[in-house]
Amino acid sequence: LTATGKHVIVIGGGDTGSDCVGTSNRQGAASVTQIEIMPRPPEKEDKAMVWPDWPLKLRTSTSHEEGVKRDWAINAKRVAGQDGKVTGLECIRVEWTDGRMQEVAGSEFTLKADLILLAMGFTGPRKQGLLDQAGVALDPRGNVAASVIDYRTSDPQIFACGDMRRGQSLVVWAIREGRQAARAVDEMLMGSSELPR
Repeated sequence: LTATGKHVIVIGGGDTGSDCVGTSNRQGAASVTQIEIMPRPPEKEDKAMVWPDWPLKLRTSTSHEEGVKRDWAINAKRVAGQDGKVTGLECIRVEWTDGRMQEVAGSEFTLKADLILLAMGFTGPRKQGLLDQAGVALDPRGNVAASVIDYRTSDPQIFACGDMRRGQSLVVWAIREGRQAARAVDEMLMGSSELPR
């Protein structure tokens, strides 16, 4: 898989998306476009509104400086193709009101693409469905509340770890917590565990 000579679209505006942009440029992509479903962040954070959370502001990485067209508030709807090859990405603009996304009627467009890289982030656990049915408690940020020792939720037979518990984070945290949660589940089921912590 290479981006050489291709029109690349990166879906997702976070660190992973930035890595995809940089790698595509270094491999000699014909063009690189990065789209994000969330609205464009402000140039500077509101100092009074950020602590203790990570500040919301526009970030431009060295990968972006290598060359990319960036666009925000776009929902990717469908991959277009012909003869088994990707030819484009059908999109629509969205607006955000009170944390809810609404598609903008008549704003559909298609981006030319030979390669589409998925680098979507995590905006929080989906409450509708399984979480509502399970009735587990959420923390103040809307993530599943769980112990950092054994990853049990408010229902002691339901465990949560990684992004579901801590919110959007690095994959190394998800791996670590996944291993620790697996050990906790093993201990609950078997009475002990030989899995590494």
